[in-house]
Amino acid sequence: AAGEKPVAAQKKLAAVERAAAALRAIEAVQAAGGTAVYHSVNLLDDAALTEIVAEIGERYGRIDVLIHAGGLEISKGLDRKPPEQFDLVYDVKADGFYSLLRAAQGLPIGAVVVFSSVAGRFGNMGQTDYSAANDLLCKICSSMRRWRPETRAIAIDWTAWADIGMAARGSIPKIMEMAGIEMLPAKCGVPTVRRELTAGGFSGEVLVAGKLGLLTEESEAAGGLDVERFNSPQRRGERGGILVERVTAAQVYGGWRAETTLAPQSQPFLRDHALDGTPLLPGVMGAEIFAELALAIAPGYGVTAVTDAQFLAPFKFYRMEPQTLYLSATAVPEANGDLQVYAELRSRREIKSGRQEKLHFSATVHLSKNAPVAPDVAFTPPAPLDIPAEAIYDIYFHGPAYRVLAGAAVDGDQAVGLLADALPPNVNPADAPEMMAPRLIELCFQTAGVWQLRQQGKMALPLAIGSVTAYRQEREADGRLYAVVQAVAGGEAFAARVVDENGRVYVALRGYRTVALPGKVQL
Repeated sequence: AAGEKPVAAQKKLAAVERAAAALRAIEAVQAAGGTAVYHSVNLLDDAALTEIVAEIGERYGRIDVLIHAGGLEISKGLDRKPPEQFDLVYDVKADGFYSLLRAAQGLPIGAVVVFSSVAGRFGNMGQTDYSAANDLLCKICSSMRRWRPETRAIAIDWTAWADIGMAARGSIPKIMEMAGIEMLPAKCGVPTVRRELTAGGFSGEVLVAGKLGLLTEESEAAGGLDVERFNSPQRRGERGGILVERVTAAQVYGGWRAETTLAPQSQPFLRDHALDGTPLLPGVMGAEIFAELALAIAPGYGVTAVTDAQFLAPFKFYRMEPQTLYLSATAVPEANGDLQVYAELRSRREIKSGRQEKLHFSATVHLSKNAPVAPDVAFTPPAPLDIPAEAIYDIYFHGPAYRVLAGAAVDGDQAVGLLADALPPNVNPADAPEMMAPRLIELCFQTAGVWQLRQQGKMALPLAIGSVTAYRQEREADGRLYAVVQAVAGGEAFAARVVDENGRVYVALRGYRTVALPGKVQL
């Protein structure tokens, strides 16, 4: 194109490339023994699209896979972009997909695949129209499980391609490099559609990218959160709880961040939970901290359960010194309006090579505006318990606040533990509210431990909880409380309930698993 400007020349080159790509695709189908039919149609021509889809319906009676890969991108700020240009970019994707689905509404469709973009997931400067259209495709695909449940719908958020496509030309690769965005080699990206269709039954949004650089960098460290106001005494008082000292960020991509510093000298749950003189953060208090964090970021909700709690590494307070816990949480809404909050607890330390982080606990906190219904069960308090507290705590390392067992009994696959009377406070201040009845969960843990000591001759530490719900708190009891623990599969896991003498359930726990310490211990 002699004498033409580079932009015009690139447009003509792109048309030639598209035609060549279409020819290669036709030849590949034919080489594989298939029949290829090629139509060149404007995606905004609803009548033409309807005619082609009707032809497919008459010939085959179904569509196995519908791929919507059309798109047009014109990067320009909204203040400089004419409305008709915005409409063109948006409509090619949005109206094009709508027309295809409407034309095929009477046909069975095995799967739909739409080509979206990282711009639809993260946004991008000068691409408001393009980002919005791609995000709409993703939302339509997500909604299809309700109105076309027999059709798998997959939206692929592509990053910029390295070898093919509009991002591979001119100065764009250099711009991507400067922005820290890793481009996608064709050999890695091309197999994606087939892999997603054949490797499983997933429906939803798939991100295909390497490093995303500036796209996922926070514009400010706190994510726009007014940290001082959020952590003011008034706001903390409204939230209740004392274990989440300071929320530090609410980031778009990094989620919520919080910190809390705990001192063994001032907190009974640390001072009385020390192994060989080193306080350990109790797993039950990890669940309590996660619940408090979840409620801090979602006021108006209540905790219905903590699930998939993993106790990955002990959090130790060496030399009885205070330590800072670093918390993170991401809240995800459910279709019914409930929330799931994925939470993690880490430690940090500075070493010569830089900062080292270690993940200790993780769990999912389930929140709802409707409180869980507290069940009642048939329960008869057992006969006098034959395993006294003295024998138990000759083995267990717990101090006064965590000597929760007044006695226990083991019979076959079941163990029963009686909560001790007049326990010292668990936290300081003693009247601080609790969300997860942590010492009642501890009662279940220790009763399960008694079963393992008596039946297997081994000492074990908490490893994981499948699910735990606290219906009532320890201070609500007006009589004796018992943990009723059932060993599952010979002690591979445990289910438990804490009940009072009238059968009112305080805590329900399932999928509790432990890890055994070496050596034999007999109770």
